[in-house]
Amino acid sequence: MSAVTVTDNRNKTVYSDELRRNIVEIESGKRVYETKSLNLWYGKDHALKNINLPIQENEVTAIIGPSGCGKSTYLKTLNRMVELVSGVRVSGEILYKGRNILDKNYKVEELRTRVGMVFQKPNPFPKSIFENVAYGPKIHGIRNKKLLHEIVENSLRGAAIWDEVKDRLHENAYGLSGGQQQRLCIARCLAIEPDVILMDEPTSALDPVSTLKVEELVQNLKKDYSIVIVTHNMQQAARISSSTAFFLHGEVIEYGNTDHIFSTPDDKRTEDYISGRFG
Repeated sequence: MSAVTVTDNRNKTVYSDELRRNIVEIESGKRVYETKSLNLWYGKDHALKNINLPIQENEVTAIIGPSGCGKSTYLKTLNRMVELVSGVRVSGEILYKGRNILDKNYKVEELRTRVGMVFQKPNPFPKSIFENVAYGPKIHGIRNKKLLHEIVENSLRGAAIWDEVKDRLHENAYGLSGGQQQRLCIARCLAIEPDVILMDEPTSALDPVSTLKVEELVQNLKKDYSIVIVTHNMQQAARISSSTAFFLHGEVIEYGNTDHIFSTPDDKRTEDYISGRFG
């Protein structure tokens, strides 16, 4: 049974004038997600407050803000991983391709097949490189060896790590460097053919060279996937994202085109954070 209580919210979504203008300015394609009046509580702690946020298809959306502002909590609502926390209560709607994922009839297994996640620290399974990538397809019933080999190779190529590991597929994944492990985890995510990839500070534990490789990979992946990335690295957000949302104290303070957010933000709190005055 889910640890989350979902409360119906019949209020209309209300955007501020600036947020509405920014949303209209950046929209050129379809919305893969739309969050409407989302509120979330951990017990009595009101962690997310009236979040209204669209996520565009085949774009990179960066979520920025200081520690404890609700960035990772929001990310985990998009694939309902937040349900793993006891005592969480949620109201509002999260529409994925027009369907409310908080609806009790929406199967979480179906959602997590379509929405993959890459975590802050690389978390390969204690298995071979091959078995790490083949794990998801096997769970979904694929047993044909030739097909599994094709999926593994294509996924490793998609994660820009095939040339580095093609001769050691049956070695333990723990023998890879941190940056390689993170790209392996991205390959494992790609193997289930998701529509969306969620990334929770995927380069925070990596060296600059590995960080650059992951950033280049993200830029390549956005042609085929919608990507939402939480990052503390302002330069990273500016380099790789098309749109940026600034979170503070559980609220979306500003959302818009990344160039606009970083050059001429509308809210002084955004400017103060980006310029390093706090956070």
